[in-house]
Amino acid sequence: MILNLTTQRKFDELVNFFKDKGKVLVAFSGGVDSSVVTALAKAVLGSEVTAVTASSITLPPWELENSKKMAEVIGVKHIIVDIDELANSLFTENPPDRCYYCKKELIVMLKKVAKKEEARVIVDGTNADDLKGHRPGASALEEEGVYSPLALVGLTKREVREIAINLKLPNADKPSMACLASRFPYGQRMTYESINRVAEAEKYIMDLVKANQVRVRDHNNIARIELGRKDMKLLYNEDLMDKVANKLKSLGFNYVTMDLRGYRSGSMDEVL
Repeated sequence: MILNLTTQRKFDELVNFFKDKGKVLVAFSGGVDSSVVTALAKAVLGSEVTAVTASSITLPPWELENSKKMAEVIGVKHIIVDIDELANSLFTENPPDRCYYCKKELIVMLKKVAKKEEARVIVDGTNADDLKGHRPGASALEEEGVYSPLALVGLTKREVREIAINLKLPNADKPSMACLASRFPYGQRMTYESINRVAEAEKYIMDLVKANQVRVRDHNNIARIELGRKDMKLLYNEDLMDKVANKLKSLGFNYVTMDLRGYRSGSMDEVL
């Protein structure tokens, strides 16, 4: 493995983290971070690793399929469980600490699976960079005793991708993906219909212009499209803009706009 000295040191610490953990359960989204955690746990512990993916309204269907493929590539037991975040009014009312309540429910489910699988430890894919922003979900992880080994050893997003490349993981260059609840301004109530609408809008744009990063933020029936800075030019075409506008209006959006600053992680947190 070819890593710089700093990343190699953190990588070695990550390997050592798993050596005394026994059977481990990984909260597995199929993204780069959780894939690196799962792959390293598998390398150290072998069959003593189980990956668990929560299938819910806030997880786009294509991301669920991706998690299945990645678990197969890594070669771990993969369990998919259903969870309904919208059954919790503390979540649907969308307060700034929405993620805290979501994580709490997720961890309750993970602990049930861990007990059944006789797993001693639960881990997730939170990295060191994730802790720098507005992350109320991190408090829930700490309270419930869930480990975030990437963050514990100080691995940044860039370093995690570097490790993923060295491990030859097929999703090493996969764009980051936040749950669909992040598409709504705090205080705007979420429904099954509004979340499905956002998912369909994003999938349509991704397929139409082949963009890597697409977000459709729902501001009370105004769609604010964010594309990665390098992808924004893909939509600079009158015919494509008409197609996107017509599609999103057919989904129920009254107005369709494009954010001139492009995609940035946590753009909904800028008002906090």
